[in-house]
Amino acid sequence: MVYAPKIVLQLPLSNPDLLDDFVEACIRDGVVLIAIVGEGASKVDDIIDELVVGDASDPSRFITTSFHPDETLEEVMEFARMWERDLGQPVELVKL
Repeated sequence: MVYAPKIVLQLPLSNPDLLDDFVEACIRDGVVLIAIVGEGASKVDDIIDELVVGDASDPSRFITTSFHPDETLEEVMEFARMWERDLGQPVELVKL
């Protein structure tokens, strides 16, 4: 499975252990945006940022993240669709 260039990650996570593999798959697939929606979005955003950056030895590991704890899923999907980088690229809703 290949992820779309822009992801909306809907919380809560049913299995937080899946997050590491998800982030690695996003890097592999060239995902440019992960927008996190739901309660706890800020914490998950921080975790994803740490997973992407790692020990900071690989500058090619980069994904823009955003968190939206108080917005609706529809609002965040629209945000991702309209996000200026790669305008018009597909957006995929992911639940882990």
